[in-house]
Amino acid sequence: MKRIGAHVSSAGGVEQAPLNAAAIGAKAFALFTKNQRQWQAPPLTNRQIEAFHTHMATGGYRPQDVLPHDSYLINLGNPDPSAWEKSLHAFIDELQRCALLGLPLLNFHPGSHLRQISEEACLDLIGEALNRALAATQGVTAVIENTAGQGSNLGYRLEQLAALIHRVEDKSRVGVCLDTCHAFTAGYELRTEEGYQQFFTDFERIVGLRYLKGMHLNDSKPDLGSRVDRHENIGKGKLGVELFRRIVNDARLDEMPLILETIDASLWPAEIQLLYGMIESSPA
Repeated sequence: MKRIGAHVSSAGGVEQAPLNAAAIGAKAFALFTKNQRQWQAPPLTNRQIEAFHTHMATGGYRPQDVLPHDSYLINLGNPDPSAWEKSLHAFIDELQRCALLGLPLLNFHPGSHLRQISEEACLDLIGEALNRALAATQGVTAVIENTAGQGSNLGYRLEQLAALIHRVEDKSRVGVCLDTCHAFTAGYELRTEEGYQQFFTDFERIVGLRYLKGMHLNDSKPDLGSRVDRHENIGKGKLGVELFRRIVNDARLDEMPLILETIDASLWPAEIQLLYGMIESSPA
């Protein structure tokens, strides 16, 4: 079955996120386990953790239906050694927070070279950070999100995702989250049936479908290949509706979190209904 949801607010504590997801009809959700724009955060309390588990059970959510996102401040490819260490320790903290909540995934943007080092050297830094972070933690998979390639961000080509996975020593704890807007603005034509099928053929050949752990379902304000990261609500951008019809009817994408990050959160209940309404019934 398809697990469609959205990146919901955890204002007031992480325990609010499952309640907010249930309120919009989501069967999966994403959240920040701490303020995404601050380096430091108070530790999770036992009361918060217990309430989170209670609300997960009430909403019928499994741990694998949740795709937490790390802080926007973290840059595991930062060429400055002290800034890189700061990002590494923050990333380890994010992995530990997921473990405390019993969540097996942590989604993150790979990193940026800030136009100070080569892409290859930046990939090396990200790989080293991943290996150190995974060695310092247990039970949580680091899920690399593809990017639009805006600025000096890496991860916009499938080959870069594969290169990062190659650098990770424990392949059982690395995965990929595909963002539809990012892939499209990075130059992958997803609007046609041929383009969609070619993208997933290439993904299987270059990365491997076994690494796909979730998706972000976003329409796109910018056009194909613009290398600009600007999300839009479903059907209101350059991608259109048909891509999302293909996604919700693609059996390869069953039982993984499919998360809306579209710009108008008030439309999420309607978008979730729209996406579920596109699912074609199996022949009798």
